Amino acid sequence: MPIRCAWVTEEPLYIRYHDEEWGQPCYDDQKLFEMLILEGMQAGLSWITVLRKRENFREAFDGFSASKIAQYDDAKTEQLMANPGIIRNRLKIKATIQNAQQFLAVQKEYGSFSDFIWQFVGGQPKVNHWQQISEVPATTPESDAMSKALRKRGFNFVGSTICYAFMQATGMVNDHTTDCFLHGQ
Repeated sequence: MPIRCAWVTEEPLYIRYHDEEWGQPCYDDQKLFEMLILEGMQAGLSWITVLRKRENFREAFDGFSASKIAQYDDAKTEQLMANPGIIRNRLKIKATIQNAQQFLAVQKEYGSFSDFIWQFVGGQPKVNHWQQISEVPATTPESDAMSKALRKRGFNFVGSTICYAFMQATGMVNDHTTDCFLHGQ
């Protein structure tokens, strides 16, 4: 059995997420938007809670189509608030709509959200060499800069800790610990 990062439990969903997705460089706007929204939804909760509801989120939020979400009105917000399959937090749902609108504006300005967001690590994944999970920071100067830039553009639920988790999830940083079988890949 391969050695994985210490945060991975025996939960098959966690194992699959870690092995197949977490830390893999992602340049696809659709996927980047999904991860930005899910990381914001996770605020104050455990990641496994979000992973367990991920398919429900995809269904409820039109496959994370930013162009559709940007058009959501109060009636759609109320529909989402009544959906037991997702995290029913009004502020987070409203932030998702706001973030979709801002995401589209960034795409229009930069050609892609990927081009904008990857600038915070110089366009290439930053490979860290943490030996233990306790060494992994919650924020970095890069996540601070990303958070500041996103907030300035009107995004919500994009604090530095959320931004760093987003950077880890999308492979902007490789924070697999050095004993993890995925660290060198």
